[in-house]
Amino acid sequence: MYVFRKKLDKFDMGGGVIRQYLGEGRKLNAQHWDMANKSVVKWHRHKQEQFGYVIKGGFRMNIGGKKTLLKAGDAYFIPPNVWHEFVAVGQTEAIDLFTPVKKDFPWKAKGGNAGKRIKAKK
Repeated sequence: MYVFRKKLDKFDMGGGVIRQYLGEGRKLNAQHWDMANKSVVKWHRHKQEQFGYVIKGGFRMNIGGKKTLLKAGDAYFIPPNVWHEFVAVGQTEAIDLFTPVKKDFPWKAKGGNAGKRIKAKK
């Protein structure tokens, strides 16, 4: 399977957070995040393991009470059921992988759990 981001819809999760669902396999899925400076993914946890890679910008992160600053080129691993939070430092882009597949998100944004759909230009 190939994925062309320009052809994928985006979801406005509110608070300066835009996500794009890149796809899934049998046991994992991938998301692209575009976050405005100082936007926050609030303290939450989930049953999935999570791996992330910072493409641009950075995050002030808290994983299980351990805080750090990540910059472009850095990565993070979050074990299942561990509380964590992200705060964007500058305009930030990142990729997240989840296993098993994650389809629920901690926001109650317009449009429900998925966020407000932004249609891709086909």
